[in-house]
Amino acid sequence: MALKDAANDVDNAITGEGYKGMSFENAFGGALSFMRRRYSKDLAGVDLAVTGVPFDQAVTNRPGTRLGPRAIREASSLQPCDPPYGWDINPLAEYNICDYGDLAFDYANIPAFPAALKAHISGILAKGPGTLTLGGDHYITFPILRAYAEKFGPLALIQFDAHSDTWPDDDPARVDHGTMFYKAVKEGIVDVKRSVQIGIRTQNDYDAGVHVIDAPRVHEQGWAASVAQIKQIVGDHPTYLTFDIDCLDPAFAPGTGTPVWGGLSSAQAAAILRGLRGINMKGGDVVEVSPPFDTTGATAIAGAHVGMELMCLYCWNLRAGRA
Repeated sequence: MALKDAANDVDNAITGEGYKGMSFENAFGGALSFMRRRYSKDLAGVDLAVTGVPFDQAVTNRPGTRLGPRAIREASSLQPCDPPYGWDINPLAEYNICDYGDLAFDYANIPAFPAALKAHISGILAKGPGTLTLGGDHYITFPILRAYAEKFGPLALIQFDAHSDTWPDDDPARVDHGTMFYKAVKEGIVDVKRSVQIGIRTQNDYDAGVHVIDAPRVHEQGWAASVAQIKQIVGDHPTYLTFDIDCLDPAFAPGTGTPVWGGLSSAQAAAILRGLRGINMKGGDVVEVSPPFDTTGATAIAGAHVGMELMCLYCWNLRAGRA
């Protein structure tokens, strides 16, 4: 785009024609959406729908992730003027991607939240696109997995995280961001033989049978060996990828509810995500970005970059004909 045209490029989230194309509007202005994608509730012809879930009533420590989707959208405005680095695919130019907006829910009726989120995701999946979800605390992945399992059957789960989130919890009424994968395994919506957690560095004696590549192992064996191990575990099985931003060391992502030292660097995470191209990814999310503790914006920026990598992984899978 010529500079004179770029100077007039604004509010693509509202005024954009169609779903494809780069955005050259000023990063510091204009209507915000994820990667400046056009807002739309019409999913006809859409390949991927981005949606926000501003929910943080399941946290065990610091709140604030309800503001995560907004912060990630704002941080993403730095990226959509260039093709994604390290890829030979450009989702923004080649695929129909929209910002579907946020889930609407009653913040004071927490027991109703899981069903509301599941219905929200199921409604999108029924119309064809996959989803990229911006959280929100990590509990949101549980209702999302329920929706995906209804369509694809038990899923391989790739979980980037400091915590396993498999602490035993047999109370179906509890809404907790530390126990939902225990419940997901018990419900049979996650195939433990095909599932793997990366970056774990907190003690939990119960792993629910999920493979674990903890943070020290990633540091020791390197990103390439970690990628090979992940791919061997998940194979070609339909896969959901969830990225808790606290997988990153607090030096790279301080704005999160339960930070733990010794985590992955942003460079390690980027290399692993790019190395996963070719997995049969059906959807994904990035969660636990908490803007009140993100004093420089670095955590939201990391979250936006993770979102772009997940978008690339999903569209790579589309290009392979495995929609």
